[in-house]
Amino acid sequence: MDLDALRGRIDGIDDQLLALFKERMGLSGEVAHYKKENNLPVLNTGRERAILNRMAELSGEELERYTRVLFSTLFDLSRAHQAQQIGGRSPIVEAIEAARAENLQQFPSKAVVACQGVEGAYSQLACDKLFRSANIMYFRTFDGVFSAVQQGLCQYGILPIENSSAGSVTKVYDLMKQYKFYIARSLRLRIDHCLLAKPGVALEDVTEIVSHEQALSQCAQFIKDHPKLKITVCENTAAAAQAVAQSSRRDIAAISSKNCAGLYGLSALSHNVQDSDNNYTRFICISKNFELYPGADKISLMLSTEHSPGALYRLITKFAALQLNLSKLESRPIPGTDFEFMFYFDIDAWVGDPQVVKLLCELESTLDQFVFLGNYSEVI
Repeated sequence: MDLDALRGRIDGIDDQLLALFKERMGLSGEVAHYKKENNLPVLNTGRERAILNRMAELSGEELERYTRVLFSTLFDLSRAHQAQQIGGRSPIVEAIEAARAENLQQFPSKAVVACQGVEGAYSQLACDKLFRSANIMYFRTFDGVFSAVQQGLCQYGILPIENSSAGSVTKVYDLMKQYKFYIARSLRLRIDHCLLAKPGVALEDVTEIVSHEQALSQCAQFIKDHPKLKITVCENTAAAAQAVAQSSRRDIAAISSKNCAGLYGLSALSHNVQDSDNNYTRFICISKNFELYPGADKISLMLSTEHSPGALYRLITKFAALQLNLSKLESRPIPGTDFEFMFYFDIDAWVGDPQVVKLLCELESTLDQFVFLGNYSEVI
């Protein structure tokens, strides 16, 4: 047979497969109605495993693994269809409808905002870019920022989420599991670190450098070039500059922003000590309630999948099927579990797309843990 003839036969088989698929999904819908009437769960792990093993055995050794992929995908589609048929009021839909009904047109220029650190912190610089006039409340820890927003003490909170050189701020990701919040906006801030010391101090006089662990990581080459310097980690770059200014010592310096030099009466011994000239930190602005503004084009999600081979792959294919770009995927271990992970997704999408909302509702109803973190735009 020539190629055209072979392709013709494949087209015929595809038509048969589609007809059988539609019939199978129809029966799956009937099963959903039965489960709804009898208050049964969508997922039946035992039955799926039995079918998968039977089909894999029938397919033969050569096609076994392909068969497992095929039927695992069918099960995912069937579960999603059943979950949609069973329905119920989705919290995500309620949050989206409430936000759209509020009809917010412009991100606020004034607000009470929680930031980690002290005056001069990079979080404060990010806050000043997002708000024209912010009443900033400083907290010692990231935990304090989350708590202030959740309790309603502050309308917004500013948190660093990742750096282009040093990677993700893992402490923030770990805290995200503990609090209820939404992302209202994000910002990419250029980070230029300076080595600050008291006036009159020379670089050769310095024996110790203090700064936040992320800043130290971003300045790894500078630290490597000065191996005799003691490195001390503190909670914030601005707090490091403040500590140097208040110390009686003259052999100590801080890696901090140039802005902190003027704030705390320090001099810059070295400028741009970060490894990369293109050093950016991404900050998120969180709120207690879901706020939706024009131009929102990024959706953030937090979820976990079943701990089984191919589970994450099958999840990602759901986004690919809608041609949604996955711009961020971060994983963090779930405490108290045996190598299970919480995943953080950023996708380029908006909740005005009905297909996106259907996907979010499907994930909400079929995954053990699923949190919609918001739909927002990023300021560059």
